[in-house]
Amino acid sequence: MGLDRSYLETSVWKPDLFKGKVVFVTGGAGTICRAQAEALILLGANAAIVGRNQANTDKAAAEMAQLRPGAKVVSCAGTDVRQLQSLVKAVEKTVRELGKIDFVIAGAAGNFLCDFNHLSSNAFATVVGIDLLGSYNTVKACFDQLRKNKGSILFVSATLHYYGIPFQAHVGAAKAGVDALSNALAVELGPLGIKSNCVAPGPIAETEGFKRLVREEANGYEKSIPIQRFGTVKDIADATVYLFSPAADYVTGTVQVVDGGSWHMGSRGSHHLYPHEVARLNSESLTKL
Repeated sequence: MGLDRSYLETSVWKPDLFKGKVVFVTGGAGTICRAQAEALILLGANAAIVGRNQANTDKAAAEMAQLRPGAKVVSCAGTDVRQLQSLVKAVEKTVRELGKIDFVIAGAAGNFLCDFNHLSSNAFATVVGIDLLGSYNTVKACFDQLRKNKGSILFVSATLHYYGIPFQAHVGAAKAGVDALSNALAVELGPLGIKSNCVAPGPIAETEGFKRLVREEANGYEKSIPIQRFGTVKDIADATVYLFSPAADYVTGTVQVVDGGSWHMGSRGSHHLYPHEVARLNSESLTKL
């Protein structure tokens, strides 16, 4: 479930905090990135919602435009973040219709569970292509706008690469690269007035990924989180608002982990499958190349 106007009633943020700002969001029709965009729109920003699926992206953009009177939300459907020119067209449309880009959220991502033995090279490359190359391409396509407006970049990362976790080698490698990319850009682009940070969600209950990756582990997993609850999309939205707000003017090159402290407790993913099922799958003689 996303955000609605009740966010303004419970939020600590000023309703017009981002008045006059424009945010460009890849993966904007997905659960987490949609909530990030919704928070910014509710607080005064206009937005470009970038996605590959035509129907989902158009629908999400149309619904988000209803969040605030006067909000302008552009759909950039049919955009493949692995293709730079596809993103360039989305940026051109955004600037043409909204005038500029101040904030960039690079959140397009792909994930699935797969043991190493059955993870093909193409499958690995697909996830790295969407998550890491897609993040790079997003910033590259927006770079002129970021320079002109002394903008801010926010990558959507994860915590699963902080430790080894079965069935997630592809995503862990991609997200580790995203963190490194963000850090490098923070240093290299800082003198131009551009900030670069990551937000790293932990287990967020409303997401499709949570349903796929946590499953029957949910009850035991929740008890292992220091805060004693799963996260919500509002938790990620609030972290996003902070990192784009004037309160974070001196914050760059950091990863804002939003996971209730859960990563400090070690790997819980696929805990019930380790080591027996993990060993069985990786022992099968037919390796997928």
